[in-house]
Amino acid sequence: MSAPGGNIFLAGVGGQGILLASEVLGEAFLAAGYDVKKSEVHGMAQRGGAVTTHLRFGPKVYSPLIEPGTADILIAFEKLEALRFIHYLKPGGTAVVNAQEIPPAPVSSGQERYPEGIEEALRAVTPHVHLVDALTAALALHEVRAVNMVMAGAASHFLPLPEDAYVAALTKRLPAKYVEVNVRAFRAGQALVGYGEMQPNDQ
Repeated sequence: MSAPGGNIFLAGVGGQGILLASEVLGEAFLAAGYDVKKSEVHGMAQRGGAVTTHLRFGPKVYSPLIEPGTADILIAFEKLEALRFIHYLKPGGTAVVNAQEIPPAPVSSGQERYPEGIEEALRAVTPHVHLVDALTAALALHEVRAVNMVMAGAASHFLPLPEDAYVAALTKRLPAKYVEVNVRAFRAGQALVGYGEMQPNDQ
């Protein structure tokens, strides 16, 4: 992604901390001197409903909404949500996808089956798919709620920000007692892309 500006689309399900992740990313861009606009879309109010966030940054941003086919990065907190919103990614864009599978209500009730071949379908849209096991990384820190910061760390490889901008954002947005574990989660996510990244035959 070029530094002057870009579009980040975040998608997942309720309870995964997507809104906090988008707030931290937005705050990090502000700390680095960018203009930022953000828009959130909530699905069902209860945990498990779809949640998406549009985040745009640049020298000056006039609209928060990302048009389909124009996102530079898709950060998906769940595999099926990645497939659901992959059409927002621009040709050749980057998808950073959590390998976690959270069955939606029709699957949990037995009415439907969780789709197979999701990663292959994503790679048919873009070769730049980075599948990471964010849940395992968060559990290794004994903080399952830190999946969102693991994903932010994984995505940071493709964003024009220094690490101290993220640390400053975490410090501003979180109570002091939670900053350290979330910084550790962020760095764990950084380590998942490249070294330790899941490959198609890892599943």
